[in-house]
Amino acid sequence: MHYPWWYVPHLTAPMLIAVIAVVHVLVAHYAVGGGFFLAVEAGYAYRRRDRAYLDYLHGHARFFILLTVVFGAITGVGIWWTIGLASPISTELLIRTFVFGWAIEWVFFIIEVTAAFLFFYFWGRLPEKLHVRIGWIYAWAAWMSLVLITGITAFMLHPGRWLETGSFWSAFLNPQFIPQTIARTGGALLLSSLYVYLHASIAVKDSRLRDLIGSRSARPAMLGAVMITVGGIAWYLFLPPSAKAVMESAAVLNVLMFLIFALTGVVFFLLYLGPLQNPGWLTPGFAISLFLFGLAAFSTGEFIREAVRKPYIIYNVVLGNQVFPSEVPRLREVGYLEGGTWTRAHVAANYPQVIVDGRIDEKRLLELPHADRVALGGVLFQYHCNDCHAIDQGYSAAGPLVRGRRRDLILPLIKHLHEAHFFMPPWCGTQEEAKLMTDYLMSIAPPRPEGMVLGPRRTEGE
Repeated sequence: MHYPWWYVPHLTAPMLIAVIAVVHVLVAHYAVGGGFFLAVEAGYAYRRRDRAYLDYLHGHARFFILLTVVFGAITGVGIWWTIGLASPISTELLIRTFVFGWAIEWVFFIIEVTAAFLFFYFWGRLPEKLHVRIGWIYAWAAWMSLVLITGITAFMLHPGRWLETGSFWSAFLNPQFIPQTIARTGGALLLSSLYVYLHASIAVKDSRLRDLIGSRSARPAMLGAVMITVGGIAWYLFLPPSAKAVMESAAVLNVLMFLIFALTGVVFFLLYLGPLQNPGWLTPGFAISLFLFGLAAFSTGEFIREAVRKPYIIYNVVLGNQVFPSEVPRLREVGYLEGGTWTRAHVAANYPQVIVDGRIDEKRLLELPHADRVALGGVLFQYHCNDCHAIDQGYSAAGPLVRGRRRDLILPLIKHLHEAHFFMPPWCGTQEEAKLMTDYLMSIAPPRPEGMVLGPRRTEGE
């Protein structure tokens, strides 16, 4: 209510966040697991005096840095940019609550970047033991970044005792922290092996070396698949009640949940049957298939994690329409347009006739011409609904959702949003503003499909 809205046509702002976040997560987890891979395998190659393997690892380190440090940093900034525009109140709250955690994460991030460049650019110029130690410094610093960010993102799904205590540690050590840390650590191990397989199948021509890479990476990948499964089950068990209800009521989420475990099982089986038992299977086609299965499972998991938070952005703290639950009664009394800094200024500048004694007179809103009522309904939509719905086309577009509904069906739906659909936030405006929203929704609703008649016809006045 204290920030202007940001509308992304068709895709919606949350879906844009999701696209950038999923891409970043797929790279960021490789940054963690790949660090352990390089540290372990560099030590192994040094002990075996395997010069060919060391040369491959050096080349892989270049690919690793370009993808994780360069591209990963760009997508990380993209997340901050989009969440700051789409969910400013939630972003502000996360910064304030976890300022200590963000500071620690930045320290580990600086250690990561420094160690990564030392590990790569001083390859062959450092003593072997020191070189491996730098690799381990990078790996553990990257994992600590994962742990810290997981605690913060897990807070959004279940703040735990933070609502009672308000302390940093209550927020960070929330019920979702350990399950998600286990699952994300497993994801880092699994994804890193899939990246290695993809890179090695294309870059390595020596069959002996390719088989070695395949067999050495299979066990950590399989361990990662097991950790994802264990962490995923614990994640479900520690979901808050509303999130479990969303899972139970949305058939698509149940299908996607099954898909995650099915794809993870397929990847585990192929890892066992392929790289572990038959390293010669590591061809580009096999590696690409494994990689796509892994990406599909991981991306689906990220989508579900975001979807089950409804009707909240931060569970029990910030509603999906950027309103604190404690603000709802006041907004219903004084009006949604009156309650927001930007909405009040917009109405005062464009519709001065509804301002009485410096406040918006709700009854005068209904005296406006129909076109103005629709326009103000559009303003209400952007502030109240834009964070989840497109307008007439695109992701979860509001127009098609009310297709064919009469006014007398739309109006009570708006007034009782959270009762009609428990995964939606409550209506945060007055009765008069609900009528403006109804005007707007009817203006964007497509007509009922031609020839479709269900039951006896009714007139508008019935």
